[in-house]
Amino acid sequence: MLTRKQHELLMFIHERIKETGVSPSFDEMKEALDLASKSGIHRLITALEERGFIRRLAHRARALEVVKMPEQATTGAPSRARAPFRPDVIEGGGRPQSIEADNDTRELSLMGKIAAGTPIAAIEHETARYPVPESMLGAGEHYMLEIEGDSMIEAGILDGDLVIIKSTDTASSGEIVVALVEGEEATLKRLRKKGQSIALEPANRAYETRIFGPDQVEVQGKLVGLIRRYH
Repeated sequence: MLTRKQHELLMFIHERIKETGVSPSFDEMKEALDLASKSGIHRLITALEERGFIRRLAHRARALEVVKMPEQATTGAPSRARAPFRPDVIEGGGRPQSIEADNDTRELSLMGKIAAGTPIAAIEHETARYPVPESMLGAGEHYMLEIEGDSMIEAGILDGDLVIIKSTDTASSGEIVVALVEGEEATLKRLRKKGQSIALEPANRAYETRIFGPDQVEVQGKLVGLIRRYH
């Protein structure tokens, strides 16, 4: 799932490439989406690139390639049945342990995909519930999100992983957080505080660190654990 603006931009780029063979300019994208500045287009393109929908072509100014289309824009695609959920829990510095081996567990709600750009507060229905060892949680409210994309792979967070998030609106510099950017885009990044600025830092050198003002970023939770599924 993409935000409305992300979806609109992706479809505009796709249709323009299909019609002309080249991607639209930033000015054309800004006008098509009725945005006030090119910075908004840059933010949307970065979000689409992180999610694997588009790719910037090297050595060609502003050249973009559509890699995949959102599920809601495709038809007739066969569904793939997932194997039964048999997760291992990965705790820092320790060996994976089977969830089923730990009777002292708490069920957490899986609230969608973090890279889908949906604000956590706007998600009304959980998609599943999974047992998680109490030893990973501690006090407070927790929820789970599924990772989509590769922007945090150098932190050991891979596409398809389930991350465990503690609900909080504060975090220290250096912690990995769920950040809501300008009230629209939710992303999982490492938080860096630089004076009055907030940096959201990916763990993948292919992506750039994004800098925001203090009123542009809202912390919605911080990473406390990760579950990886093996099929």
